[in-house]
Amino acid sequence: MSDVLLITPPFTQLNTPYPATAYLKGFLNTKDITSYQVDLGIEVILCIFSEVSLECLFDDVDTDTIVSENAQRIYSLRQLYCRTIDSIIEFLQGKQPTLARKICSQNYLPQASRFDQLQELDWAFGTMGLLDKAKHLATLYLEDISDFIIECVDPYFGFSRYAERLGRSANSFDELYDRLLDKPTYIDDFTTIILEEKLQEQQPKLVCFSVPFPGNLYSAFRCAQYIKANHPSIKIAMGGGFANTELRSLKDVRVFEFFDYITLDDGELPIELLISNVLNPNSSNPDIQLFKRTFLLENNSVVYNNHSLRSDYKQADVGTPDYSDLLIDEYISVIEIANPMHSLWSDGRWNKLTMAHGCYWGKCTFCDISLDYINNYEPVAAKQLVDRMEKLIDQTDEAGFHFVDEAAPPSLMREVALEIIRRDLAVSWWTNIRFEKSFTKDLCVLLKRSGCIAVSGGLEVASDRLLKLIDKGVTVEQVAHVNRNFTEAGILVHSYLMYGYPTQTIQETIDSLEMVRQLFECGVMQSGFWHQFALTAHSPIGLKPEAFGLKPNYAEITFANNDIDFTDSTGIDHNQFSYGLKKSLFNYMNGQCIDWHLQEWFDFEIPETTIAADFIECCLSNRQQKIPKPSSKLVWIGYEPTIQTTKETIEQEVYEFLILEFHTANNTIEITLEKSFGEWLLEELERANIYREEQYTFGELKLSFNDEFEDFESFWQSEQMTLLKGELLLVL
Repeated sequence: MSDVLLITPPFTQLNTPYPATAYLKGFLNTKDITSYQVDLGIEVILCIFSEVSLECLFDDVDTDTIVSENAQRIYSLRQLYCRTIDSIIEFLQGKQPTLARKICSQNYLPQASRFDQLQELDWAFGTMGLLDKAKHLATLYLEDISDFIIECVDPYFGFSRYAERLGRSANSFDELYDRLLDKPTYIDDFTTIILEEKLQEQQPKLVCFSVPFPGNLYSAFRCAQYIKANHPSIKIAMGGGFANTELRSLKDVRVFEFFDYITLDDGELPIELLISNVLNPNSSNPDIQLFKRTFLLENNSVVYNNHSLRSDYKQADVGTPDYSDLLIDEYISVIEIANPMHSLWSDGRWNKLTMAHGCYWGKCTFCDISLDYINNYEPVAAKQLVDRMEKLIDQTDEAGFHFVDEAAPPSLMREVALEIIRRDLAVSWWTNIRFEKSFTKDLCVLLKRSGCIAVSGGLEVASDRLLKLIDKGVTVEQVAHVNRNFTEAGILVHSYLMYGYPTQTIQETIDSLEMVRQLFECGVMQSGFWHQFALTAHSPIGLKPEAFGLKPNYAEITFANNDIDFTDSTGIDHNQFSYGLKKSLFNYMNGQCIDWHLQEWFDFEIPETTIAADFIECCLSNRQQKIPKPSSKLVWIGYEPTIQTTKETIEQEVYEFLILEFHTANNTIEITLEKSFGEWLLEELERANIYREEQYTFGELKLSFNDEFEDFESFWQSEQMTLLKGELLLVL
């Protein structure tokens, strides 16, 4: 039994828990407050996609609703779906890997319309391993069943969202409220059955729903409605990403027929104060009736109680996320499309952490930088962060980490990488970044060595004029250089791409596509995704839309407020570019059609690009070798070399040389130096050894060299040192 029940409502991810409740549980542990967490999404999915449930589904479905040829085919094959579903779920949970060959035989799974794309995608998945191809086929199989559910049983269903439209930009609560007055849906029935089990087990006094996305909102309200009707003594709260961004202008009293409290921004202090008020309402505790960023109902009016004078907790004091209670071994890995970054999001289970609260840049004009989760920047110390990684590895038996930062700080990434290597942790990790010049070739090599496998960042419009207008702080040339550094280090690069930014012309859209094409042509980008600009209420553009040539179409706000409808002064219909941009990118990611004329992607006339055909190539050829600053760190990540001594007679003088052979995981580097140089170098490399915490700088190396030899610059630029630099000897 627990006083507090933390719930993520359906649906988020299938492959890994959304981390909000794990963060809150970890914090409550530091306060000795008992809590229990549940991801209703994965539990509902596992309940629906089982032999017993599918048999009931097919037996109970109204055959009059089976209209499409696709649904009729699935219904006709219902026995085969029921017979295979349990084994497919176990395969996607990693419990039956040997089933991959059987799945790939393509006579094991029933196939409906989702499999029609197989011929088109065969070339894309042909280079993938057997296991990944089987996961993709199993994913198509599940999506076929999903299509049947949507058509015949519950039109709101979706694997990573439920009734999302009801929560997206819902300025008024009316539509969602009316839907909640209707009878529960097919998915609702599964959800409330599992919810009741958890309520009976834990007997909580406070239930807290974390609602990260619009696709979780309806289920959160439906669950709250159920609790109010059947357990009226339990208090109910909602927080999370949706509330933080959408509910800051909340006025509708009907919301509090379902929830007692709605909190904003960081959840630690608000939930602690809620617990104090709910568990000890008559206590003399000075925190009673003092809340932090909390909406509640008083005298039948919505009030915002932010009366507590206590400061939010520092990141060092919030504890380590706690994933206990969650069904860690039962999440399922799916591969929906042949996008390498999307496969990271949906395939495999990742422990989620943040390197820093907020964004260290915090200037992009399209971003909600006025909100606390971005505006309030606070990094976590590298040692403490790696401590948390070790705790999570012990708890979950998983060594994969997704750092979910808005933009991970390069300097902190460097320190975290050093700490991971010094502790000999075998981990894999990935994160979101800004493509800034701090990501040198040497830093990228260090990150790779520590286990970094991928980064994602915003190239956005791929136009220097618009990047400046966005205040992105980067140029296309800089992005190309950084992408190359990551790519050469063996780290996958994914770019967020944008079209339809205010004042963007048709010419700039086509030129942006040409920039992206060339980045793929030069092999410095592996993955990307185009999305259309959206005006949000809390961004600099949303706060001053007229300054960016937009005419906002405001609606009265009583419920959610984030996306704003607008008219662009350019009058351009940016929607027309959507299909061509996305189709071209899909092909580029798979090495196809890169030499096609851009006109081939559009069924309407577009202008010729004004970008030179070798623009990115010329950018990349401009690689200047700079002498490091004296304060730059030197880090040796190599192992001890094998050493041979040899002698050579030059002009009747006998010289002794050292042959140093350095072995890497996939290479051998051999250099020959005069014995005095070689012995000196070995001593200096030991001083720079990554396992020594004492900082060793480039300036110290130069001073040491000049004490014994002459012409340091020639030595530093020599062929022998060039072989070591950037692979084993890093300048950071």
